[in-house]
Amino acid sequence: MADSVLIEGLVVETVVGVYDWERKVDQQLLVDLEMAWDNRIPGASDDVNDALDYSAVTERVVSCLQALRPQLLEHGAERLAAELQEVFGIAWLRLTLRKPGAVPAAQAVGVRIERGAR
Repeated sequence: MADSVLIEGLVVETVVGVYDWERKVDQQLLVDLEMAWDNRIPGASDDVNDALDYSAVTERVVSCLQALRPQLLEHGAERLAAELQEVFGIAWLRLTLRKPGAVPAAQAVGVRIERGAR
């Protein structure tokens, strides 16, 4: 199956980073998700109950990262991927987590992981 559900450019305000000053302020993280999902069923039924609820996924992403307050993007990505797969039954996902402004010469730094099997 090659179907996916996408969430791109989700902004999450949370504590992130390893430096003392970073542990005292909220910063932006940008989240992109591609999640394997069989879209044939909701495509045929036109019933929201057959679809992956991207609103619920979005809420879970925000709550997970805000509660986690990761020091490392790698840790945030791993924990978030595991939670999304467990809660929503997502077999495969690609997750990109970016931290804008972390390096002055770059728009953002980040990590991209893929977990599970398509």
